[in-house]
Amino acid sequence: MHTPTNPFKQAMREQRAQIGLWVGLADAYVAELLATAGFDWLLLDAEHGPNDIRTLLAQLQAVQAYPSHPIVRVPVGDVALIKRVLDIGAQTVLVPMVDTAEQADLMARAMHYPQPEDPDGIAGIRGMAGARGSRWGLYPRYVHEANAQACLLVQAETVLAMDNLDAIAATPGVDGVFIGPADLSASMRHPGNPNHPAVKAAIDDGIQRILKAGKAPGILSLDEGQAQHWLDRGARFVAVGMDTVMLANAARQLRQRFAGAAPVPVVTGY
Repeated sequence: MHTPTNPFKQAMREQRAQIGLWVGLADAYVAELLATAGFDWLLLDAEHGPNDIRTLLAQLQAVQAYPSHPIVRVPVGDVALIKRVLDIGAQTVLVPMVDTAEQADLMARAMHYPQPEDPDGIAGIRGMAGARGSRWGLYPRYVHEANAQACLLVQAETVLAMDNLDAIAATPGVDGVFIGPADLSASMRHPGNPNHPAVKAAIDDGIQRILKAGKAPGILSLDEGQAQHWLDRGARFVAVGMDTVMLANAARQLRQRFAGAAPVPVVTGY
């Protein structure tokens, strides 16, 4: 039995745009509910969401029956942590705060098992697990086939990362580069203002540079018009919402439709 094909990685190779949703509530019930909505991918957030290995495992199990592809964002680019996330069933990993090609290369190596002849020339360092009683144990050739389905996304979200973007995007084993608008705006001295003209210009330029390297650009925007702009500019994976923001705003809007409700601010996500 062949290891499952990674549909997200395949879509990136075929240059098909994929629409996603940020999932930060760290709950398998919520993740399954959102998996029924038809998004191409769901980002399970362990950087800014209260996730650990067990909550990530439960969410991966919950969404496995649905077409939405789960992407795990780890809290930090740590080799051992990436190994654990892959072992519990993830195929696609998003690593935050990657500022250099050297960091990107280490993450790519962490995503790959050592192989006698890797077609991409990646010297894999992923550790070998023992007996597998979970998902990957069903596939007898998993350790030989996993590398081809591993998908690494790295986040460029600082001025330094944007300076090194061409080298980061050209790193073998990096499938896509996600530009983090919130952190990038802070790094550019416009904190809380990802729509500042200078930030938007940097993102626009970044998307073109990532495309030129033959890799997939990604981004998050809660503004539908802005999200469509990035798609039109060539972004391949775009998150258009966050579960926490959607829930908070829906609750506020519902309450305010009834008499006696005090005005409350709308949650923006930044």
